[in-house]
Amino acid sequence: MDALVNAFESAVGWLLSEAVVPALYTLGLMSWVEWAHEATAFVLAGALTVLAVVVILAPLERLRPAQAITDRRHVHTDVIYTLVVKLGIMPLMAFAVLWLVFIPLERWLRLQGYTPWSLEDLIPGLASWPALSLLLYVLIIDFGEYWRHRLQHRWNWWWQLHALHHAQQQMTFWTDDRNHVLDDLIAAFWMAAIALAIGVPPAQFPLVLFATKFIESLSHANVRLGFGPLKHVLVSPQFHRLHHAIDLGREGARRGVNFAVVFSFWDKLFGTADHRDAYPATGIRDQLPAYGAVDYGTSFLETQWLGFRRLFDTLIDRRVRR
Repeated sequence: MDALVNAFESAVGWLLSEAVVPALYTLGLMSWVEWAHEATAFVLAGALTVLAVVVILAPLERLRPAQAITDRRHVHTDVIYTLVVKLGIMPLMAFAVLWLVFIPLERWLRLQGYTPWSLEDLIPGLASWPALSLLLYVLIIDFGEYWRHRLQHRWNWWWQLHALHHAQQQMTFWTDDRNHVLDDLIAAFWMAAIALAIGVPPAQFPLVLFATKFIESLSHANVRLGFGPLKHVLVSPQFHRLHHAIDLGREGARRGVNFAVVFSFWDKLFGTADHRDAYPATGIRDQLPAYGAVDYGTSFLETQWLGFRRLFDTLIDRRVRR
């Protein structure tokens, strides 16, 4: 684990010295140089994630597809989402949330005499087991992600944003990043708050993101893969496809099934697991002609705009009913 962290830090340092700092100097933005390291780390982690999922998951989808892709326009939109999220807006947004909001908050708390705890403080000797430390950080953050995901389905205003993600009827590994920008902003705050609360070291945070995002991309892949006995531990493409299934995605008393992001046992623990052996069609019920044929858009800008409009209409409707 130390070797991975060191290799990643070396790559970040090389990018800084060879590209980022010279660019900031040319643009007259050297006042941002103190934050350049962290921003570069987030972007590099995103680039490595994109490379890993393309190299590993694209061949898998060709070998054992769960469904035939009949309209590539929707997949192309998801590619744009992935590149924007992992290489541009969201890494910098996550960086801004963590370093411009939570790090100053942590410093202020320290000045007030409060020292935030970390897992290494709670568990003696954990610092000497960096791989176990990283696993525990991922486990705790994933627990928070499970509950964030459930709230996305439970709270109607939040669902109007999250519905953009579920509206994909041509689901592939690119679909992981198909989210509304406001939804992603909330997610960035949510994860950064948990990471700060449990003391995730800044050098490990990009690795935590890499681990969780790779599993998320795999779980959305258009591939017949169920993980066998491991399905009770890790979220597989089959397990998560059921979450996206029409008539399962937001139905029932719990507003859906299989909410886990990385570890599937959260669903078993909280009664939301569905392990049926099936690869159903994905989408939202109201997209079907019999339920209104609601249009969630095709292009990047159209899907974003419709998400804003659904949210606005929902909030206005709540005010009128009051």
